[in-house]
Amino acid sequence: MLTRPAEEVAAAFGAPMPEGQGPRANIAPGQEMVVWDGAALRLMRWGMIPVGRVNARGRPVMDTIVNARSETVFAKSAFEGVRRGVVPCDGWYEWTGKARRKQPWRIAPKDGGLLGFAAIWDTWKAPNAAELAQVATVTCEPNGDVAQIHHRMGVILAPHEWAAWCLGNEMEAANLCHPWPDGRLSIAHAEGVDWNGA
Repeated sequence: MLTRPAEEVAAAFGAPMPEGQGPRANIAPGQEMVVWDGAALRLMRWGMIPVGRVNARGRPVMDTIVNARSETVFAKSAFEGVRRGVVPCDGWYEWTGKARRKQPWRIAPKDGGLLGFAAIWDTWKAPNAAELAQVATVTCEPNGDVAQIHHRMGVILAPHEWAAWCLGNEMEAANLCHPWPDGRLSIAHAEGVDWNGA
């Protein structure tokens, strides 16, 4: 979710927000979201279509990639050639329980600050020559706050780490892939949240 004013996000990243982007309480895979590519804030589709990519056995990767594991993102051939970006957000939702009775949990920084999720992105080229910027967030083991409800969490970057993630070398970026320190996140039941991002 990204609910704070667009001007505040623009000021944090030193780049203007894409046109027409206002606060959004929930964002689901398949929808567009704002991503900083190291220079500009751009809209990208959440979910990477890995056209032309293969797995370790040389077979085509068929599934749309929403999240990439930090433990393998720099090693898998499926991610070869991707670029790195940061997804600005105020927090996120995790869902627990059975399919038709899933309970949403809102996770947000206790200090109310702006977070930045580590992400990878590239441009998908359609058969008709159309191009689509697409992104996947990078995940790691959960910290103590999140472990009680989920076995993974997004790699959260502090503001001073955003440029290093996007523009640094692979080793510098890999060193940023660790859980957010314990005690900095609040977790609460969330009511009225749509699974599909409405």
